[in-house]
Amino acid sequence: MDVEILARIQFAFTIAFHYIYPPLSIGLGLLLVIFEGLYLKTGNKMYEQITRFWIRIFALIFGIGVATGIIMEFEFGTNWATYSKYVGDIFGSALAAEGIFAFALESGFLGILIFGWNRVSSKVHFFSTLMVFLGSMFSAIWIVVANSWQQTPAGYHIVGKDLEARAEITDFWAMVFNPSSVDRLIHVWIAAFLAGIFLVLSVNAWYILKNKHLEIAKPSFKIALVAGTVFSLLQLFAGHRSADVVYKHQPAKLAALEGHYDSMAVADMFLLGYVNNKTQEVTGIKIPGGLSFLTQGDFNKPVKGLNAFKPDERPTQVNAIFQFYHIMVAIGMFLIALTVYASWLSYRKKLFEKRWLMWVFVWAVLAPQIANQTGWFAAEMGRQPWVVYGLLRTSDALSKTVTANQIIFSLVLFTVVYMLLFVLFLYLLNKKIVHGPVDHGTKEDIEEGRKRDNPIMDHHQ
Repeated sequence: MDVEILARIQFAFTIAFHYIYPPLSIGLGLLLVIFEGLYLKTGNKMYEQITRFWIRIFALIFGIGVATGIIMEFEFGTNWATYSKYVGDIFGSALAAEGIFAFALESGFLGILIFGWNRVSSKVHFFSTLMVFLGSMFSAIWIVVANSWQQTPAGYHIVGKDLEARAEITDFWAMVFNPSSVDRLIHVWIAAFLAGIFLVLSVNAWYILKNKHLEIAKPSFKIALVAGTVFSLLQLFAGHRSADVVYKHQPAKLAALEGHYDSMAVADMFLLGYVNNKTQEVTGIKIPGGLSFLTQGDFNKPVKGLNAFKPDERPTQVNAIFQFYHIMVAIGMFLIALTVYASWLSYRKKLFEKRWLMWVFVWAVLAPQIANQTGWFAAEMGRQPWVVYGLLRTSDALSKTVTANQIIFSLVLFTVVYMLLFVLFLYLLNKKIVHGPVDHGTKEDIEEGRKRDNPIMDHHQ
């Protein structure tokens, strides 16, 4: 196997593993703000218990996320030295901004978030919770900005030629607000919210099934369900806007996402299918002219296909890109159906009567994670053969001295370390979940507080 493929596999593996954790911390951070905000507003001990419990899990996720993220920065230098030199001015600015505005803010208040109970006032603690959440949001901003610049470069000029060429910023804000950054950021934020929300839904569904901690599990589930329903529906619109940006700025990627080859033909929208790249045919269930309508508002207008691009300037793994993209979309529709149905049952006060539905929620924690991974795979593979779209090919971005054996050795080593970290993460997470949320105050305090609260939170169903 050649160096380029190995280097891509290694980076894909490390970033895919790392990307399990930041979305969870962002989504869980949102719910921590909601839970603690309700505690601050009502004084209800139930919300304090909920917040304390999820802060412990947040701290675990944050720690593993930091540990797994560091390795990727070294890979830029070891495996992708030419790329690092080419985009160093762009990435340097974005990553420096992340360190100053995001990581420093997040880590600076993390200690108060975790250890500040009974040491600072409730308002100061809530402020620290809010700052940690905003820090995670800011971190996503700069990472997505840097990645979006690779997809739709703007605000730069090229200095030097051939191996000495590199991109320099000419307009910082044009670089930040490149054509795809805002829409992609909203799409990523909502996906992260859903990852954290469905973790909370999963754990509380398990408690409900096991008839444990019901005085906390049922209200927590309802709050998370409201958030999950809202963001699942919002993701439908955010995803469409993001796809519209791809249509305008990366037509080859859009054609690969839908397996569309003929530029003179109307573009169908496939719900599922299989792409044969040799025969350039797609078999599956489709909406005739659906892609034409979504991109141009007309079922009969042709859409630019893969054949409009030179073979060496378009993606080659079309079926893989097609499948990853459609898995992401299918999961998005599943989350909408699941949350809307559960919200309807909640309105009718029959939500917790459906044990089968609680089991679905227990396992649905995997769905946003799979959608996040497949969405990123589709986005990054669809950009090929470019690492910086239209400017720098992936094959030209490699380090000139790294060998296949070196990459294989480090990949095996990373795999062993990451698997150990993942097992440790699951062990500690399971231990915290089994322990449960009640270790401060009494069950009677929480029950009394719950009864004083808004009737909408009543869990006797």
